[in-house]
Formats: sequence, C-alpha cells, structure tokens
Amino acid sequence: MERWQIAPYIAAIVLGGTVGWLAPAVAPTLAVGINPVLGLLLFATFLGVPLIQVGRALLHIRFLGTVLVVNFILVPVIVFGLSRFVAGDRALLLGVLLVLLTPCVDYVIVFTGLAGGARERLLAATPLLMLLQIVLLPVYLLLFAGPDTVSAIEITPFLEAFVLLIVIPLLAAATVQWIARRHRLGRATEALMQSVMVPLMMATLAVVIGSQVAAVGSRIVSLLQVVPLYVAFLVIMVIVGLVAGRLVRLDVPGIRALVFSGSTRNSLVVLPLALALPASLSLAALAVVTQTLVELVGMVIFVRLVPRLTGHSRPGAVPRTGAPSSSGCD
Repeated sequence: MERWQIAPYIAAIVLGGTVGWLAPAVAPTLAVGINPVLGLLLFATFLGVPLIQVGRALLHIRFLGTVLVVNFILVPVIVFGLSRFVAGDRALLLGVLLVLLTPCVDYVIVFTGLAGGARERLLAATPLLMLLQIVLLPVYLLLFAGPDTVSAIEITPFLEAFVLLIVIPLLAAATVQWIARRHRLGRATEALMQSVMVPLMMATLAVVIGSQVAAVGSRIVSLLQVVPLYVAFLVIMVIVGLVAGRLVRLDVPGIRALVFSGSTRNSLVVLPLALALPASLSLAALAVVTQTLVELVGMVIFVRLVPRLTGHSRPGAVPRTGAPSSSGCD
C-alpha cells in the first residue's frame, strides 16, 4: 500500500462518492467521523516528524517568508480575480472567498510528505498560517464582499478546529515521541501509527467525500459555476509556487512544500463557519464542500505531478518505517 499509494486513494474517493450518492442517509453519520479520522491522520503524521526538527525549521526564514507572501499577498490577488466570476451571487461569492483565502493547516502536511516535500518546515509554519488567516480573513472579506458579509460570520469554529485538529494531535505526538525515547511501548505506538498511514488517508478521503457528495449533487447546477474556478486556482498556484520557490532559491523539498501550501485550502476548518451562516446563504457551505471534492482529487494528482515538476526523486516514496519522506532529493 505504501508503494502504490495513489491507486488506494483513488479507490477511496470512488468508494466514498458511490456510497454517499447511493445512500445519502448515511451522510450525517459519515460527517460525524470527519474530525476523528482527520485527527488520527494528523496524529500519525506528526509522529512521523521528529518534533525537534520543527524548532530547527523555524530557522528557515526564507521558506517561512515565502509561504506567508504566497498565501497572504499573492493568493488574495488571485482569489479576488477568480471571485469576480460569481460576484453576482452573494452565497457563492462568500463560499469561494471563505475557502480560497484560508491556507490549509492540516492534511496539507500529509500530502506534502507524500510528495517528498519539507513537511517539518510546513508544520513549523502552521501556527503562523492559522493566526494570520484568523486575523486577515475578515479584512479580505470586507474588501472583497462588503461589511454585511463580515457581520454574518462567527470566528469560534476556527478556534475549535485549530485545537481539535492541530493542538491535540500535536501534543499527543510529542508525548508519544518522548515516551519512545524511554520505553518500548512508545516505539511500538510509533510503528503502529506509521503502518496505518495509508489506510487513514483512505478513510479520510472516503468519509469526507461520502458525507458531502449527495448535498453537492442536489445543487449541482448552481455549484457547477465554481468548479472551473477551483480547478483554475489549483493550476495557477502550481505555477506560482514553482516560480516563487525558484526566485527565492528554495531547495527542492522547500519548493514542493510551497506549492502544496499555496494550492491546498482550509476547507474542513472553514466549513463550520459556512454552516453557521444564515439560511439565505446556505449555498456557501456547499461551495466550500465542492472545493474540498475538487481539491482532494487535485491533491492525489499533485502527489505524482509536483515531484516531476521539481526534481528527479521518486514521488510518494516512503522509508521503511512507513513515514512519508520529507527529504525529497536532498
């Protein structure tokens, strides 16, 4: 499964979509499982990153600065241009802005590792990415959609998702790594979690898609307007990431991490924000979900594509421990 990761991921997407479409009644049950399975996936991911490297990664000022410039200066400019195509529909506009203006802080680390990117540097950047998007999202919404839009959004789900999906798994991983230096139980836990990385990613893909595909299908005519925007965003951000990374002379793992950070969005974290909107703006939540579906398919492609665009290392390679490689072709 580690060697042929892409085929299981595609199978999980197809299975989740089929189940969700044929049996829409299971969607609420699957939705309840999103945070637990994503939390387990991130716990396993954090375990695969020696957390002492995270502190060292903060010394990569050029990488951190480029990630922040791409996500909070270049991305808003691109998103503003793309969002003008749905500016006449307030709900769709809000959904597009919510999801595309917020950089991912969870499974982007997983996909970056699978592509041989510098996931420890990206993990070190996570607190800054989360904090800045909380602060800047209202500013961008005010500029791009107007003051009425900002007043309709609650920030609490942002903070809850950060604690549940980042802080708790990260503290748990740090605890297990500390135990592993002293006891066999910790090392056994590390080995177990790394051996189930691929099944956990498959479960995440299947649960997310299965829980949302029927709702998206019910409003497909309206939502088809945003699909080309999401596809265009992915294509543009690959180019932006590659060019920006080479301009500032990042190494290959750094460029790969930059591409994934710029192209992957915080859909699972902003979804509660969209769901908390008034009924008249309910289509915004489905616009967020649609981006999730487009992005997950895109990320499966990117795991193969990005390494070919950036270097000659074998994409998706993983060491024998089961942890995704973060060293790329260093």
